[in-house]
Amino acid sequence: IGITVSFLCHDGRGNVLLSKRGEKARDEHGRWDCGGGGVEFGDTVEVTLRKEIQEEYLTEVLEAEFLGFRDVFREKDGRKTHWLSLDYLVRVDADNWGNGEPHKLEDVKWFPFTALPEPMHSQWPMFLEQYAEKLIQLSDGARPQ
Repeated sequence: IGITVSFLCHDGRGNVLLSKRGEKARDEHGRWDCGGGGVEFGDTVEVTLRKEIQEEYLTEVLEAEFLGFRDVFREKDGRKTHWLSLDYLVRVDADNWGNGEPHKLEDVKWFPFTALPEPMHSQWPMFLEQYAEKLIQLSDGARPQ
């Protein structure tokens, strides 16, 4: 059982920053994903959120909204895992970002929330369904409150 912080970065104008998982990513190679990382012993959730966004996208958190949590049941190398995902919607500077993990992330790009790329990570439909009401503002291009 592990704890992870997952985040969907946006620019406040209806665009989201997504990464395409490369061959050296843990799983789901070639799929588009939001970001995230496991909480390490001694780190708070907020420290993990800021650290992971800096590591993956080379940018800072401008605003963060806690969306909620999900129980994520996966399997890796034949071993069942259970993750508690603490999910965030995070505004970042659309002019100050990059691919901080090119060894894991094949690509990092901005997409309109209404035109997401395929294929997406297997957890994406659950994320969208669970937070639909909070994410609707991204569809309108309005800054989430």
